[in-house]
Formats: sequence, C-alpha cells, structure tokens
Amino acid sequence: MEKLIRQLDLEDLHYLEKMKTGIEDDYILRVYNRIAGGSSRLFGLFQDGQLASIGGYTIFANQYAMLGRMRSDLRYRGNNLSTQLMAHIMEEVLSLPAVQWVGANTQVENGSARRVMDKLGLTEVSTLYSAVSSDVASLACDAVWQELSDLTQKQEWINQLYIQTGEVFPYECYYTFPASQALFADADLSQWAFFENRDKSRVLIAKKDYKRNYYLHAVYPWDDLMEQPGLWETISTAQHRLSEKVKSETLIWMDLTPDQASSLPAHHPFDLPSPWILYGTNRSNRL
Repeated sequence: MEKLIRQLDLEDLHYLEKMKTGIEDDYILRVYNRIAGGSSRLFGLFQDGQLASIGGYTIFANQYAMLGRMRSDLRYRGNNLSTQLMAHIMEEVLSLPAVQWVGANTQVENGSARRVMDKLGLTEVSTLYSAVSSDVASLACDAVWQELSDLTQKQEWINQLYIQTGEVFPYECYYTFPASQALFADADLSQWAFFENRDKSRVLIAKKDYKRNYYLHAVYPWDDLMEQPGLWETISTAQHRLSEKVKSETLIWMDLTPDQASSLPAHHPFDLPSPWILYGTNRSNRL
C-alpha cells in the first residue's frame, strides 16, 4: 500500500469532504481556508491516494506551536496513522527555529488523542474547564473593581502572576500556554482590561475573543471565586461593555482549574463540559 504525508493546500478541501470521520458538522470544513494558511498548517496522510488522517499546527506569539485538528477516516483507523502523521508534524514544527514550545489540548475522555500525545513524548501540563456563561449577574453582589489604565501596573501584575511563576496563561479561548514574556506584548496589554480589588490583592484580566461568538475572556488565577466581593459584578460589567462595543451578544469564558470549578455554587450559571488537558514540551527537552 502506498503511503504519503504532505502539507495540504487550498485545493485539497475536496479530499477532506470525502473523509468519513463520524463528526457531524465538522468546523474544519467551514474554516478550512483560514486554518490551511497564515499562522496555521494542515497536513494529510494519504493511503493509496485517499486521505486517511489529517492534523496540523498553529503558531501563537511567534514561539508557541499548538498541535491539533486530528481527524481519521473510520475506514483506516487502527493502523497507527494519526501517530505517524503527528510525529511528522512534530518534526516540521521543530524545524522552525523560532518555536520554543510545542503542545496540544484534548478533552479528558478522548483516550485515543491522549495516547497519541504520550507517544509523541508530550507531558501533561494542566487541566482546565472551559466554563461558558451568558450571564453571571446572579453571582454579583458588590461594587465593581477599579480598572487599571497604567501599562506599568499591568506589567507588574503579569510579572508577579505569570512571568516569575511560569504558570499557564489563557492566551485565547481554547489556547493556554506556559507563560513567557512572548505572550504579553505591550500592544496586547494595552487592549486588555485589568481590574483591581479594593485592597489591591487580586486582579481580573478581561480580554475580547471571537470563536464563532464574541467572548469576554475573563482570567482570574485564584481559587477564591466566591469569596471576593465585586468579582462577579466586575465580570458582568466588562461583559456588557464589550457587548456594546462589538454591537453583538457577548458570552463569558473562563478557564477554571478543578478547584475553581468545584468552588462554584450548586446552581451556578456556567456550562462546564469535560475538562481539557494541556500537553506540551519545551524545545530544549527535544534536543
């Protein structure tokens, strides 16, 4: 049997349309033109001229590569094709001198994807729930926190919480990375809203994102979600402000640790699907 691995281009969409993946309304088909170019690449493994498996990567902040978009044709599964393809993609990524970290995100129950990550030598970095809500007003009970406008103050919070600790940072919805200075360009910090609580011991970072819907991406790295007066009022206010700015309904997205998720009250307003596991490795570990 003839096997070929190559990068896919805009003319290859018809191969994907013929795959039998068992996925209804696969978003990859809708956004193919975008994820097959720019900062993203897609690759395909062909078996006797038929596309049997696909996967790819996207570059973030110039030095982070996120693997993903793995799909296999049901007629070819069980032949270790996804692992072979993703190993090839890993080599492609590591041939890029600027890339310093390679990772992938998959849900806890996706055993097949997790086995591929293990075979690639990627290790577990974090587990987070992608918590989404349309309205958190039911949790609000106090005054809105003070917004910070000074770039230096924002940089100080980022340095304290992420640069010095190397903790993972939710750079975008779905995309979380171990922190480095590359994730925090001054241009981004200027656009992100920072809100400080009364005693200046806590900060909320609020960012705009778009993934089929507009999101207020709220970043809060402490476990005391229900113990900080004004936190939820601040999130709700930032959501309404963003909705007015984009002139569209805006949802709230928070990446919650298991401890944060368990601290929510019984009748919280969030949709909490299965948590995502972030896998990754530094470039230095592969040399």
